[in-house]
This record gives sequence, structure tokens and C-alpha cells, in this order.
Amino acid sequence: MIEGSFIVVEGIDGAGTTTQAELLANWFRTRGLPAHTTHEPTDGPVGSQIRQVLTNRLVVCGITGPRAPAWTTMALLFAADRLDHLESEILPNLLDGVTVISDRYDLSSLAYQSATATGSELEAAKVITWVREVNKHARRPDLTIVLDVDPEVAAKRRRKRGNSTELYEESDLQKALAKAYLQAEKFVPGDTVMHVDGNGSKETIHEAIVEAVRKARGEPG
Repeated sequence: MIEGSFIVVEGIDGAGTTTQAELLANWFRTRGLPAHTTHEPTDGPVGSQIRQVLTNRLVVCGITGPRAPAWTTMALLFAADRLDHLESEILPNLLDGVTVISDRYDLSSLAYQSATATGSELEAAKVITWVREVNKHARRPDLTIVLDVDPEVAAKRRRKRGNSTELYEESDLQKALAKAYLQAEKFVPGDTVMHVDGNGSKETIHEAIVEAVRKARGEPG
């Protein structure tokens, strides 16, 4: 059996990655091709712990009181969750010939952890190198689609969800992340990365994603 394709959808919080991953999976299914959607953090044991951190339900002790874990701890948690994700869900589906579409993968770790680490550009480069190292056993995606969204547009979408603010949703950080995603290729050299304007309607964005997928697969538009 031919192995399935591994596609990742990335972007800042509120970019629409979850919605677009589901729409893309449905597009594959309408063509008679099996597709499976998944996400990071996962619903597994490590991913569930990460979600508690992101929603401020799990904190660690700090000099000035309870705080979120350091970026180094978060990077290791995400890497552990990712490897479990691969072993338990992604690789079995790919080996069965199923196209796997993941809402986030290691590009998120590289973008978010480098943005939350403090220091000079040299220190940021060291962060990227280290995060790559702890993720070196992660299978590379066949295609990564980055939804480039204006931070204000993404913020409006997050407010419409009505959920409480999560750990990484602070405005200035989201602006820094938007800039980072614009140059996503530098974080994952060698990977196939395609950018899509994520500011429009979900239908327009989906059409652009389908066009990107067709191009990556060598199909006529």
C-alpha cells in the first residue's frame, strides 16, 4: 500500500487552522481519498497536561509566586507529545494509506518557543537550534501550509470564540508570531512550505489551500 501524505496547517492563534484542516480533509474525502485530522497539543497524556498549562490550570512555583512553566519546559513537553502523537496516531494512519492533516506540528514549537524566549538574536538562534534538536526524530511533513493572518483579524476571531485568554494569546506575542510565520521557511529548512492569505472568508481560504495542495501534488488546477 502507498503511504499517505502528511500535511500540516500552521498559523497564529485565531488563524483558522482547525477549521481549514477539517475542510481540507473533507475535500480529500469527496475525491474518494481517506483523510484523518488531528491536532497538537494532542488529547493524549502529555498533550492533556500541556492544555492545562495553556488554560492556566497548571502552574509551577516561582520566586514571585505561581507561574507558567519556562519555555524550555514547554518545548520539551511539546516534543514529548509530538513523538507520542507520531507513534500512536500519525504513522499508523500514514502506513494505512490515509492522508493525515495536523492542526500544528513542530513549526509551532519553533515559532512559539523562540518568540517566548528572551535575549538577543544570537540567543534566539540558539533557541531554534535547541528546539530542532529535541524534535530531530519527528517525521517531516510532506507539506506545511502557513495561514498568514493580520494579528488584529486573528484577535477578533479569538474574541468571537468567547473562551478565556490562553497562555500564548497576549497581543504583542501574537504580533511577533505573525512576523515569525511570514518567514516560516527559515525555521524548517528543507521542508515544503506554502503560504496562504488567511484574512478572508473560510471558503476563500479553503480554495487557496486546495490550490496549494494541488500544486504540491503536481495536479492541474
